[in-house]
Amino acid sequence: MKSWSELTAKAVAHYWQTRTAQRRKQEQTGKADQGLRSAVTGGAQMDGFIDLFTELVTDAGIPKQYIFRKKAVELPGFFRPTKEWDLLIVRDRTLIAAIEAKSQVGPSFGNNFNNRTEEAMGSALDLWTAFRERAYLESPQPFLGYFFMLEDCEASNRPVNVQEPHFKVFPEFVGASYMRRYELFCRKLVLERHYTASAFITSSGQDGLNGAFKTPADDLSIERFAKILSAHVTTFV
Repeated sequence: MKSWSELTAKAVAHYWQTRTAQRRKQEQTGKADQGLRSAVTGGAQMDGFIDLFTELVTDAGIPKQYIFRKKAVELPGFFRPTKEWDLLIVRDRTLIAAIEAKSQVGPSFGNNFNNRTEEAMGSALDLWTAFRERAYLESPQPFLGYFFMLEDCEASNRPVNVQEPHFKVFPEFVGASYMRRYELFCRKLVLERHYTASAFITSSGQDGLNGAFKTPADDLSIERFAKILSAHVTTFV
């Protein structure tokens, strides 16, 4: 494979280029959604990252027929009937891996941050409880991955106040920007064993068109994420 920097840059450029093209198309047809939502409802922005993870898995020796994306990506849950994942690896009725890939752009980071965190934690709880109840038959513990890309802009870097009417929040959240909050969140998902591995990168709308991105923390790099995923899937080759 190419270097992780090259592969990630390609996926980042695809994200911003796809987002821009979708927004322009909706504006031209006169059916643009309110605000920046027009660039979200079109979907496909995260395909570059799913391509990256797919290439990694096939290079590790998993045939493509066992990799599912867009179709047949539902897994049974415990608290709900099913949940769709962005990438699944299922071979011989064995769940090998499930990956969620998400992103967020401004200007509204507040409510979306809460929605993203609650969604990620809920999905993990649902999967692991279903796993405990043998929903995935005799599958050994699968790899559960969470990837997130955040827009690098003034609003995401600005310190955010916290409300403490009754009790003090944990000190790491005091004065933390949304970028810092997402970094903490992705790290804690792994520390608390909700996810096997997590990756977090940032990119600006302008420079991102050329594939520019940043990795705020080494322990949340795509390279580290990929190494853990590769080590896991190779045991099923």
